[in-house]
This record gives sequence, C-alpha cells and structure tokens, in this order.
Amino acid sequence: MENLTGKLYLIPTTLGDTEPLNVLPLTVKKAIENIDTYIVENEKTARRFIKKISSGKQQSSLTLFPLNKFTNALELPSYIEPCKKGIDVGLISEAGCPGVADPGADVVKLAHENNIKVVPLVGPSSILMAMMSSGMNGQSFAFNGYLPIDKNERKQELKRLEKLSFEHNQSQLFIETPYRNNKILEDLCNILNANTNICVACDITLPTEYIKTMTVNEWKKNNVDLHKRPTLFIIHKR
Repeated sequence: MENLTGKLYLIPTTLGDTEPLNVLPLTVKKAIENIDTYIVENEKTARRFIKKISSGKQQSSLTLFPLNKFTNALELPSYIEPCKKGIDVGLISEAGCPGVADPGADVVKLAHENNIKVVPLVGPSSILMAMMSSGMNGQSFAFNGYLPIDKNERKQELKRLEKLSFEHNQSQLFIETPYRNNKILEDLCNILNANTNICVACDITLPTEYIKTMTVNEWKKNNVDLHKRPTLFIIHKR
C-alpha cells in the first residue's frame, strides 16, 4: 500500500530564554514528540529547544536540515522529500513563528507546490504581539523588516513610512539590529513629527518585557535602555 504524504508542521519557538511551555501550547510538545525530521535555522539551538520540550527524545534519532542565509536554494526541494515518503517534517524558526519574517517561507511555498499539507501551530509572534499591545491600527499595518543602514537613506525611509501611516491610516512596523536599538529610537525622535506615535515593544514574553506607546515629544522626555534587547518599533502619524 502506498504511503500517505507526510505533513509539514510549522513549529513556533520562544522569543527568548523563557520556559517553552509557559508560552507554547501542548500541541507543540505533542508535535515534537512525534517528529524526528526538522528544517531549522541553527542546529545547536534547535536541538536545545527540542530537548527542553521533549527531554526523553533521543538526539541521535533527529535529522536536521539547515535553512539560513548560507543555504543553497537548490537544496530546498530535498528538504521536503521525506514528506513525499509519508514522513512528517517540522519547520522550526530561530525565534517565534516560522514563515513570518523568516526564511522558512520558501519551504512552505514548496510544500504547497508539491501538494503537501501545511499545519501551522500556535505560538508567539513578536509582530502580532507588538501590534496587539500598541494601541495602533490592528486593522491595517505593515511589517517593513530592517531600515537602511545609511543615515540619509534611513531618514528618507522613516519619513516615507510616517507619510504612509498618515495617508493610509496604516501602522508601520520595523526592527533593528539589537545593538543599534538605542540609536534608532534617537533617530525616530529627531526625524519624525512631534505628534507621531511610537511604540517600543521589547523583550516580548520575557520577564524583562517592556511595551510603551507615546508621542515623539513624550519619548524625548523618557530614557529606556534597549541595547541588545530584541525590539519591535511601530510608528503611526494621525
């Protein structure tokens, strides 16, 4: 009898060093207990995460395929071959939900093209959790990834995003390399309109979580150290 096609499970991880089952449902634990083949960004952290969730699972039983900036796109079709043989595969992001601001989207696309069922599991998404807690427009928002590094290009991009938020009533999200967080908040205060709202959502789901929305003028009167802390920024001009 021909094997049924395996499924591609999208397995969320924690957003930092926190107990997995404090922020992840039991469906994630069940999936990890039943899956031995994974597509991962980083093998070391993936193995550590799997061990935390399912301490009894033998590490030697795991097959891990790397998916990061060094992965050759020509290798990706081989990653879903186990599904074609009836084996379930788990896709694990380095932090948060696979496929969202994450290279895993390429594998998910391949799964659809090969008629492989994709199963997204519930877990923390820093983008959605930042929006939820920002008080900004949850009906219309956009995630813009990283801003340009060049000073003039960054200024132009911030003004463009501010204008977009005003003209379309659309909140604009972006991230920065953690060691430049303090500098980008300073840039926001110097470049944007005094009444533009800025939400800073830092260390989401961690004990040090900090989420605050204020106007540019109000941020200028407040000091917060965001250095090397995972942070999402949202702006909205009304």
